[in-house]
Amino acid sequence: MKTALTIAGSDSSGGAGIQADIKTMIANGVYAMSAITALTAQNTTGVSDIMEVTPDFLKGQLDSVFTDIYPDAVKIGMVSSSSLIIAIAEKLKEYKAKNIVVDPVMVATSGSKLICNDAIETLKKSLFPLATVLTPNIPEAEVLAEIQIKNEEDMKNAARMIGDTYHCAVLCKGGHKINDANDLLYVEGNYHWFKGKRIDNSNTHGTGCTLSSAIASNLAKGYDLEISVERAKAYISGALAAMLNLGKGSGPMDHGFDIHSEFAKEAKAS
Repeated sequence: MKTALTIAGSDSSGGAGIQADIKTMIANGVYAMSAITALTAQNTTGVSDIMEVTPDFLKGQLDSVFTDIYPDAVKIGMVSSSSLIIAIAEKLKEYKAKNIVVDPVMVATSGSKLICNDAIETLKKSLFPLATVLTPNIPEAEVLAEIQIKNEEDMKNAARMIGDTYHCAVLCKGGHKINDANDLLYVEGNYHWFKGKRIDNSNTHGTGCTLSSAIASNLAKGYDLEISVERAKAYISGALAAMLNLGKGSGPMDHGFDIHSEFAKEAKAS
């Protein structure tokens, strides 16, 4: 079985972060492992508290994973401080990690800020150059490219600026009123659009975590980047289309929509 590692924050409500990543990886057929960067107290309405791990403890988690079950792919999500970003970059280089998907998480779906300003610069300097692909949404791409994105041409410019600056592929995710959920992949001067149909579901908590984890899972299984993105988009569309409705705010998706085993069945009514 292929393996994937998620390095991210824990979401106590289970819709995003480590929990969403693990669910996604299992659903996409790989063995999931994790290194937790922070604990969050959050639910579908927002984040009320964050408690970071220490850089040394994060390094210890990464040592434990890489020296025993080497991951075929790595997904990196919420990392809120410079010291943790530096620790991750150090260990990824030490262990020659491959298939690195970086989701530059800056703001939660609920609008809560998840990263310090100085950490954004450290992210750019230390982590982005190690990435196979970055997966920013529109607001994140605006911060990274330092331009406003109002249409698809702006998406192309932003993706090119980010990709050429950090020498990695960039998947600029649509939505956010730019287009009908079309995503743009930029790789070394080439553009590839992935068309998507917007699903009328307001429960989108953890969509970014889920997409990046699905891409990492498919890279781990040996698919190339374009096919990995294509399969990941199909998976997230299915998870949204399942119309799970939990919580009082922007709820989670049904990560297990495609799991139909004997053990996943609901209990029979007595």
